[in-house]
Amino acid sequence: MYDRYVSPLSERYASKEMQYIFSPDKKFRTWRRLWIALAETEKELGLPITQEQIDELKAHKDEINFDVAKEREKLVRHDVMSHVYAYGVQCPTAKGIIHLGATSCYVGDNTDIIIMTEALKLVRKKLISVLDELAKFADKYKAQPTLAFTHFQPAQPTTVGKRATLWMMELKQDLDDLDYVLGSLRLLGSKGTTGTQASFLELFDGDHAKCRKVDQMIAEKMGFDGCYPVSGQTYSRKQDTRVLNVLAGIAQSAHKFSNDIRLLQHLKEVEEPFEKNQIGSSAMAYKRNPMRSERMASLANYVMADVMNPMLVASTQWFERTLDDSANKRLSVPEGFLAIDGILDLYLNVVDGLVVYPKVIEKHMMAELPFMATENIMMDAVKAGGDRQELHEKIRTLSMEAGKNVKEKGLDNNLLELIAADPAFNLSLDDLKAAMKPERYTGRAKEQVDEFLAEVIQPILDANKEDLGVKAEINV
Repeated sequence: MYDRYVSPLSERYASKEMQYIFSPDKKFRTWRRLWIALAETEKELGLPITQEQIDELKAHKDEINFDVAKEREKLVRHDVMSHVYAYGVQCPTAKGIIHLGATSCYVGDNTDIIIMTEALKLVRKKLISVLDELAKFADKYKAQPTLAFTHFQPAQPTTVGKRATLWMMELKQDLDDLDYVLGSLRLLGSKGTTGTQASFLELFDGDHAKCRKVDQMIAEKMGFDGCYPVSGQTYSRKQDTRVLNVLAGIAQSAHKFSNDIRLLQHLKEVEEPFEKNQIGSSAMAYKRNPMRSERMASLANYVMADVMNPMLVASTQWFERTLDDSANKRLSVPEGFLAIDGILDLYLNVVDGLVVYPKVIEKHMMAELPFMATENIMMDAVKAGGDRQELHEKIRTLSMEAGKNVKEKGLDNNLLELIAADPAFNLSLDDLKAAMKPERYTGRAKEQVDEFLAEVIQPILDANKEDLGVKAEINV
């Protein structure tokens, strides 16, 4: 097993559940379900198909004789006809009606839609669990003041919980996109070689009404609302682009989160989980590298780049069908899902074990707060009888002096001492220190967290209770 390439997506990153959705077993079982749905529909619409034949097909629907199909494919070089043959070997009575009137795309394309639908549902389940974990984190730290950053420069304070809502808002938008695309996916149905249903018109002796019923009946048997109303031989490859765009959107959001965690870990304010026996660096034993967040970013880059594949495929298809989509689809769609599955497992794992260091956060806050409190200090000094314009200039000058002490001399921020020493402000050092309460400068951050969780997130969690509680298993 060590002498050939194995995809790291399956070996290291994706869950067994997602891997099964894209497995040969899942694929070929679905082919057989589709053949049964087709035979049942044709029988119900009056074709000479017996219940005995259908019962025989159902009896062997989960017994995939891979060896027979593999040997047959070596001979005929056609995967669908090889599996039609293999199914017929097991079902001698029904072999003559398997795949009746259909093209290869009947099983291939319908299965692709079914598999993408199931994979999107798994992605959705994990996405909602991530929102649930982030909601707990945001609520716990909704009042914990922390420096906000613009341009990665200290800015007006926010709270740790409020920052988490920014991550959540992006994931909520991803969920909206996912639900829209998931709700709009339809089966191809059985449209024939160029999408005209000519073979079915022949089978049903020119009965257009029965031809119209075929697609809807098959869709309902497979659990779908319907089929695309028009197509060539295949469903439009634009559907694959729409699906992978959803995955790429989640990847963008996860990447942003992972960047923030890596920066916060550098600041020693927040850390991703680090296990007792985990090694952070082969050379520097003390290091605690944010490897999970880094892996999220790495996989996210792959997913965002991967969406170009279905774009290229969809844009270069010729008329009703060309086969230059096949090899690309076999790679780009499954791997996009396996990668986003790994990303969401990492996201769950990181959020579930995030470590917050309030003392470090407070230290950083207090080092910068005097600068940010200058407007309040100026207002207090005006109330004490000072001139606003004169005080503004003095604060500007003193702030520059304090900044120079910090940056050039490596000293602590002494702005408060400088202001207290200036009689124009008429404020004591105790007065100034009393104003240095971080919670005074976080605005409505805490209230925004409460409102966002109650009005936006909780309704989602309440509506999806059965999907909560996903636990992620990280392989390495």
